[in-house]
Amino acid sequence: MSDNIIFNLIDKLEAENSLSRDEWKTLIGGISVEAMEYAAKKARAVADRIYGKDIFIRGIVEFSNICSRNCYYCGLRAGNAGLERYRLSPDDILECCRSGYEYGFRTFVLQSGEDPYYDTETICSIVRRIKEEFPDCAVTLSIGEKSYEEYKAYKDAGADRYLLRHETANEAHYQKLHPENMSWKNRMRCLKDLKKLGYQTGCGIMIGSPYQTIDCLVDDMMFMQDFKPEMIGLGPFLPHSDTPFKDAPKGSYEMTLYLISLCRLMLPNVLLPATTALGTIKPDGREQGVLAGANVIMPNLSPVQVRDKYMLYDNKICTGEASGECKACIEARVKSVGYQVAITRGDHIRGEKI
Repeated sequence: MSDNIIFNLIDKLEAENSLSRDEWKTLIGGISVEAMEYAAKKARAVADRIYGKDIFIRGIVEFSNICSRNCYYCGLRAGNAGLERYRLSPDDILECCRSGYEYGFRTFVLQSGEDPYYDTETICSIVRRIKEEFPDCAVTLSIGEKSYEEYKAYKDAGADRYLLRHETANEAHYQKLHPENMSWKNRMRCLKDLKKLGYQTGCGIMIGSPYQTIDCLVDDMMFMQDFKPEMIGLGPFLPHSDTPFKDAPKGSYEMTLYLISLCRLMLPNVLLPATTALGTIKPDGREQGVLAGANVIMPNLSPVQVRDKYMLYDNKICTGEASGECKACIEARVKSVGYQVAITRGDHIRGEKI
């Protein structure tokens, strides 16, 4: 396929922020080194124009690896009997945030498996305590599928953002990744509820997940083009040795970088992480993610003694570093490609605070 066709589609995406289904299929199917470089150059210029040279950091607190779900790709799945499980107490979570605040974090991401131990009031109490102690900070939740009423309660308690990867916008593909008791329609309902409630809402996909096709990726881009999330999490699929997909190949590093660039051009203001999975698949993956258009990195604030128990996939990086070391490492990595860590909440520019 002619590079000029692909370059013209990248230019159109930059100018109009949307493409037709056929155009998306051509663009994604036309990935090449030249297309990646062209898209990354355009995407980085867009990100620089809107957010400057600032890269936002979020401190993740992985507070429970207990999960009631049995997703086929995830190391935390309920059926993984070989995993040593843990829960952090509300006081433990607050202590992680205190440490993070001292290091300069102004967003805390509370992430866990879908653990029913943390009921609505417990989550709301944790959120309120964080917001009372750190009123200049944002709280992001990433705790799975909940009811509208639960999402509303978290929002009323002070939660600012919610991350819920849609995993795939293709219903048939979704069912190949999840057991029968999980529903693509419910996942979509959750995302719509979050938007309706005023969260800065994040969705996203694993690039190269089992059974994923170019048509699946086109479905994803069409969905995100319409949904307009404030955050998008894109990372390569990485297998876990205690899951049904243990022998599946890793997702494409190159396609991940390419889609990061295309997402930046599609949604110029989006908050776009260079994920830990990118840094796991390639040592400089997060730096290359920044150069491709990402503007968020999410270091770990969890206690070191539990980090190697929160294994969504094998060989996850940064499980042995103290939080301060982790932040210093990220600062050095970001600086090496010409950017700087910003001590700020780092809201989506249409959020209430910038």
